[in-house]
Amino acid sequence: MDEFLLRALAAGLGVAMVAAPLGVFVVWRRMAYFGDTLAHSALLGVGLGFILGISPNIAVMIIAILMALLLLTLQNRKQLAVDTLLGILAHSALSIGLVVISFQEAVRVDLMGYLFGDILAVTTTDLLWVWGGGMLVIASLLLIWKPLLAMTVHEELAQVEGVAVKRTRLVFMLLIALVIAVSMKIVGVLLITSMMIIPAAAARRFSQTPEQMALVAALIGGIAVAGGLAGSWQWDTPAGPSVVVAAAMLFGLSQSVPTAR
Repeated sequence: MDEFLLRALAAGLGVAMVAAPLGVFVVWRRMAYFGDTLAHSALLGVGLGFILGISPNIAVMIIAILMALLLLTLQNRKQLAVDTLLGILAHSALSIGLVVISFQEAVRVDLMGYLFGDILAVTTTDLLWVWGGGMLVIASLLLIWKPLLAMTVHEELAQVEGVAVKRTRLVFMLLIALVIAVSMKIVGVLLITSMMIIPAAAARRFSQTPEQMALVAALIGGIAVAGGLAGSWQWDTPAGPSVVVAAAMLFGLSQSVPTAR
């Protein structure tokens, strides 16, 4: 197997490993649109990264974190419905990012690569970002797993029992932002949320506990990566979207399996 395919597979498996456990809570807490909002803001981070002359990954991380903090602040004011706020911020950030990138005449920007990913062009540095950031996310998620699970079951009751609800929610949002930053090059800003949601949704059919669901979701995500890359190689299709298509097919197959009792 060619070296670039091995790097692509390693990067994709790293994304699947870290996106799946977060995706479990994204699905349970119905935060898919929130994930999309942070993902769309990543393109603004890319544009600002070129302007400021810093790494796009770092710029994306900063912008996603700021977007998460802004969402928390606006949610607390309760002047607009959450879905309205998410819609405004998601499309505004994406459009501003596209405009900012259009002004980068001196820099050649692979816009399609950022939007839909370029997993076959993954470098060793990208692998370090994915696996290093992934291990940080997994370690942080393990620390907040119990309070986050308690909040997911019943947020008001968790708060009464002493769970730091606001802090846990903020950490969870920041972890999503970090995953988006390190995964951007793999499946792109428009598709990264799907790698959190689809494997987790498929795993519900095979799981009886939250921990089991996270592991099964990671396994399904890994199979989707391998299958998507194989299909891309065989039929010369875009690699990032092919991975998502493979995940969607696995989700479709999972719906024929009775729900775990």
